[in-house]
Amino acid sequence: MLTPTLLRRAVLFSLYGGAALAGLSPAAQAQTAPAASKDDAIQTVNVVGSRRAASSATDTAVPVDVIPMNKAAESGGQFDLAQTLTNISPSFNSTRQTGADGADLVDSAALRGLGSDQTLVLVNGKRRHTTALVNLFGARNRGNTGTDMNSIPMLAIKDVQVLRDGAAAQYGSDAIAGVMDIGLKKSLGCEAVAGYSQYSVGDGKNYLASAYCGVALGEKGAIGITGEFLDRGRSNRAEPGNPRIIGDTKAQNQTLYVNGDLATPAGKLYFTAGAQTRDASSAAWARGGVGTDDIPSRNSAAMYPNGFVPFINGKIDDQYAIIGHRGQIGEWNADFSQTYGYNKMMYDISHTLNASIANKDLLAGGKGISPDNFQAGGFSFQQLTSNVDFTRFYDTVMSGLNVAFGAEYRSETYKIFAGEPGSYIDADGVGFGGNAGSQGFPGFQQGDRTNAKRHSSAGYVDIELDLNPIVKTQAAVRYENYSDFGSTVTGKLAGSVRAADNVLLRGSASTGFRAPSLQQKYFSSTFTDFVAGVPTDVVLAPNGGPVANLAGIPKLKEEKSTSFTLGTTWTPSHNASVTADLYQIKIKDRIVLSGRFDADNYPELAAKLSTLGVGQAQFFVNSVDTKTSGLDLTASHKTSFGPNKMTTYLAANFSKTEVTGIHAPASLKGYEDVLLSERERLFIEQGGPRSKFTLGFDYVAGALETDLKVIHFGPQTLGTFDGTAAGVPNAHYEAKTSADLAFTYTINKNTKFTFGGTNIFNVKPTAQDPNETDNGFKYDSVQFGLNGASYFGRLWVKF
Repeated sequence: MLTPTLLRRAVLFSLYGGAALAGLSPAAQAQTAPAASKDDAIQTVNVVGSRRAASSATDTAVPVDVIPMNKAAESGGQFDLAQTLTNISPSFNSTRQTGADGADLVDSAALRGLGSDQTLVLVNGKRRHTTALVNLFGARNRGNTGTDMNSIPMLAIKDVQVLRDGAAAQYGSDAIAGVMDIGLKKSLGCEAVAGYSQYSVGDGKNYLASAYCGVALGEKGAIGITGEFLDRGRSNRAEPGNPRIIGDTKAQNQTLYVNGDLATPAGKLYFTAGAQTRDASSAAWARGGVGTDDIPSRNSAAMYPNGFVPFINGKIDDQYAIIGHRGQIGEWNADFSQTYGYNKMMYDISHTLNASIANKDLLAGGKGISPDNFQAGGFSFQQLTSNVDFTRFYDTVMSGLNVAFGAEYRSETYKIFAGEPGSYIDADGVGFGGNAGSQGFPGFQQGDRTNAKRHSSAGYVDIELDLNPIVKTQAAVRYENYSDFGSTVTGKLAGSVRAADNVLLRGSASTGFRAPSLQQKYFSSTFTDFVAGVPTDVVLAPNGGPVANLAGIPKLKEEKSTSFTLGTTWTPSHNASVTADLYQIKIKDRIVLSGRFDADNYPELAAKLSTLGVGQAQFFVNSVDTKTSGLDLTASHKTSFGPNKMTTYLAANFSKTEVTGIHAPASLKGYEDVLLSERERLFIEQGGPRSKFTLGFDYVAGALETDLKVIHFGPQTLGTFDGTAAGVPNAHYEAKTSADLAFTYTINKNTKFTFGGTNIFNVKPTAQDPNETDNGFKYDSVQFGLNGASYFGRLWVKF
């Protein structure tokens, strides 16, 4: 619990720690950029969260981290963006799943312990689309959609800016936890990276080949082109004799990104285009062979007498494009843009069977054979966003006034595609032995097919006023109207006071919202089961459909939030800075995926559902209120020892999320324990560690650079399948500390070689009862994963 004593100690630790770092001279280039000296005053950067033409990261009224990505791309031990940020930014979490179906194929990302769909991701300041996937079985971000951070190659990225503050009034839906803006490169010159890594036990081999080239385009333009191939090998941590495969999914990414601009007579035309194809494969739960209950229900003795592991393979296509023009209309800076985003995932289930087909063949006198591969369908999500933005700075109003306003129109389309009949049919008839559908992942049925659309329009006003050189204020208001649930208005107030030359006090208050995703509204999944002697459907019912309506589930509406931050920055010198920011985020009517309602836990509802042939059903419902409170700390310093340089940074996040209320719809009153079980509540409250620290040291001595990062992950408590009501204690994962170490040798100004390791001490999560974990292994994918130590090498060449 974040008590006042803990917060006070944490703040003092940050302040004294920053001073100690300064005194000892191991300095940190923190995530928050250091304040500019007088000599550097004109060197400003565009910062997310401010619509001024230029802003300084340490002068903003709200906390912003600017994370340069060139070093991570050239010499980092992680080969994708999500895992890289996990080991750099304490407020950022991304868990690589295993045993969670489609969630194994996409790494969800989130800020401050909230859901992955409560963080807005931008690229070059423009909204990026989410994935078509909604996380379901055993996933940390259960019931959420999110943005696939790994669809952008790291060599294409200049920096990642993390706005740690609610910003829905500025950017619209999803910006409850904060905003991440991925800035792409268009610098001149060419470079390439080749990398290899593997886990210490010898598996999980990764091969990386990435190249970037930036060339001039006209007199004042440039274009940067990045191509990348990444092959991630499968890993397996299952014990000897265990047929399961527990570890990283196999994935092969092919990515191409283009980013640039071109001068025009009226301003500048800018453009971005990117595409990635990913072939990924995840191992499902194992099926038993001869002598087990899985024959004939889930297996065929003729096909897999020793049991088998089905593979859930996903073909993912991701596309993104921006085209726009910036110029001036009178005294106003004008920006017109169009953004396109598309994500599609299609399932192919291999090394499997449809047990009902095999059993039908056996009953007809055959061997008991079924096809071993099925196209199981999939889904897609498309988003088109049109923006017009105007800004103007008045230097004669007090100490400066910046006025911005604009409008946005967005259209979205979500589709579900049915699989081939063999992926879902019950060939031998319900109750005759063989389960329907492809084992591992039954295909989407014809009744699940969906083609849902909606559109929204928005307008905003954003004002930043410097009352004097000491006091700065910011206010924003935004109106949005959605075709499927109505309108909402959000607002934000923020300000800062320069208490001393090197001390800034800052704070903000805002309201926010998150529109229910089309994936949450319209996801539909059906499979047939034999319940109490009657063939019945088990459904995840789409909102507004006949099953949800019969159950009395209301239409989904927006989640609403209120956010507060209060913090300070201290820059004792040009080479040092310390920040501390308290925050609180309250969310009302969070959308959750309910438990399954059936005759055992709600007989009256089950009787109604039986009239539609449905035996079990679950729904997405606006029904949970939460409060998240926490503290973000950063401390940085850099110094020199003669020709040698030391850079040190410390960053920490303390966060606590708690469910403060469960509001069941009228039809589900009294069944809150089914609507949100203890296990599901813990997914919300502790899906990510409640505290996280990163302490980094980078020492450059001549041609050799040594980079050490120590990452501490706080404890987590997750639920079990049986639950504490059945006498089974929750799974408690103790705090763990990992470390990454890398050595980079500069061969010449154009060539570097890096080798090192991640999680070099081979730290693993706390062991649990495998019968109670989500993946059936002795620990889930928590904190830093479950694979252990990894070693890597990289060669960077500039040409």
